[in-house]
Amino acid sequence: MSSFVDADLGVDHRFDRALRGYLSRVAAAVGVGLESCTVDLDLPVSAYIALDRRLERFPDRDLALLWDEVHGWSAAIEASCGEDLIVLAYLDGDDVLAEPAAVERFLGALRAADHSLGRPDPRKLRDAGGHDELLDRLA
Repeated sequence: MSSFVDADLGVDHRFDRALRGYLSRVAAAVGVGLESCTVDLDLPVSAYIALDRRLERFPDRDLALLWDEVHGWSAAIEASCGEDLIVLAYLDGDDVLAEPAAVERFLGALRAADHSLGRPDPRKLRDAGGHDELLDRLA
C-alpha cells in the first residue's frame, strides 16, 4: 500500500526549522549550545539565548541575547525583580539575520564596555511576518 506524502511542509514549519539552525550557529559562536535557546513563534517571532557569562558592571544579573524578526539582535540582563528583561543595547546594523560572528563581536564589545557596535534604541529592520523572504537567507 502506498500513499501520497505532501513534501511541502509549509512556510511556517520550514521557517521554524531554518531559524533553529541559525540560532544554533549563533549560540555556538557565543559559546553555548542550542539547549540555551528558546523560540517564540508568535508574531513577531523572537528568540532568547541564555549566556553563561555576566557583565562586570552587573555581576548579579544573568545576561542573554535576544532576537526578534523586526529589530534583530539585542543584549539584555535579567531585572532584579525577575520579571522583565532590561535591554542594554541593540546590535547596530541593517540585517535582522546578522552573521553569527557579528553577534559574537557585539557581545564581546558589550562585555568590554565598548558601545561602538551597539545602539541604545531599536531600529525597525523589517515588518513581522513574511517569513518566506527569510527562508532563502536562513538555509
